[in-house]
Order: sequence, then structure tokens, then C-alpha cells
Amino acid sequence: MRGGETNSGGKDGASVQRTLPGMTLVEALVAISVMTVAMAGFSLLFVRAYRSNAFILETGAASAAASRGVDRLISNLRKIRQGDDGSYPIVSGSGSDLKVFLDIDDDGKTERVHYYLQNGALRQGVTEPSATQPVTYPSSDQVVTTVASNVANATDEPVFSYYNDDYPGDTVNNPLATPIAVEEARLVRVRLIININPNRAPEETNVESIAEFRNLNEYVR
Repeated sequence: MRGGETNSGGKDGASVQRTLPGMTLVEALVAISVMTVAMAGFSLLFVRAYRSNAFILETGAASAAASRGVDRLISNLRKIRQGDDGSYPIVSGSGSDLKVFLDIDDDGKTERVHYYLQNGALRQGVTEPSATQPVTYPSSDQVVTTVASNVANATDEPVFSYYNDDYPGDTVNNPLATPIAVEEARLVRVRLIININPNRAPEETNVESIAEFRNLNEYVR
């Protein structure tokens, strides 16, 4: 006998009707609702997990790129030297801006190299010396590239901090007040705080290194 079928006949010829159990419309709607909620929850969980993993990967990639950039910057700062026009190796230095002379491309010429923070990125400006005599340097940066992006240093978190010859013994006068007296600086600490999405909960990564300004011993302070 199938659900919904009736069976006529019985004792004393009486008619008996029997309905077999089945799912009502209300039960079907409840089941569909439960399934819909479960699928929505699973989809939301999947999307959140995907976004979280993507953010972690992006943060790691940004931090690795910043670390490579800082490593190159530190390597450059260790080989600063007198400009081809006779200028002192360090031009100027503040918490977010540093100008020095060095042979950045190993071509035998001394370029003026400018590191500065601009719109959340650490930039590198390179200026070549003139081919004329006496040698001069144009006032503005000729070629600008990006050392690191997504830089989130606050105003009280300098990118560049400077130290004199007495550091670390002298903790009173170090780090040096900025803008620095260039002849006093012997070390520089570079610190970048990387945050690829400031609108999210804090996910900051610190990239930090220290360089010694070499080739300065010949100068009288």
C-alpha cells in the first residue's frame, strides 16, 4: 500500500480510510531553512578563512620585500664617501629623511642618494654628478625608486635614528637630536613598520637594522 492510498472494505463492509506517514509542507520548509542557514554559515566561514590566509600571505610578502629593501639600504649606507665635489659624506639627516654620498651603482662615480618617507613608502632618489668641472649636483633627485611600501611609521616612530661615537655607552645624548649635526653621526638605525591594511586590526611587522657610517675617520669633528 503506498502513502496517500485508501483501503475500502473491512469488517461488516465498513469503509476504513488510512493515510501513511509523510513529510508535511511545514516540515519541508523547516528542513530547507536549516540547510540554507548551514550553507550560508559554511560559505561565510570559507570566505573569512580565505581572506585571512590571503592577508597573511600579503603581509608576509610585503614584509619580505621591505626586509630586502632595508638590507640593500643598510649595505649602501655602510659605504658612504665624500662627494665628487668634495662634500662631506653625509648631507643631512632627520627622522624621515637622509641624504648621503656613495657610489650606489659601482661605476666609479659618487652619487648623491636621498632616502625619504613619502605617502606611506620609503623612496630612494639618486642624483648623478655633472660631467663638467668643477663637479656639481643638480638640486633635485634625478631617478626615484621605491625601497619599501606600506610603511606605517607614526611621527614619533622615526625611520632613521642616529648615534654618535660614544654609543652605546652614552645613553644621554643618543639617539642624536634631529635634524642632526652631520659630523656627529657614526651609526644609523633604520626601522620600518609595515602594515598593508591599516583598516584591519593591527597586523604590523617591524623591519629594523643598523649601519655604521664608514670612511668617516679621516674627517675631524
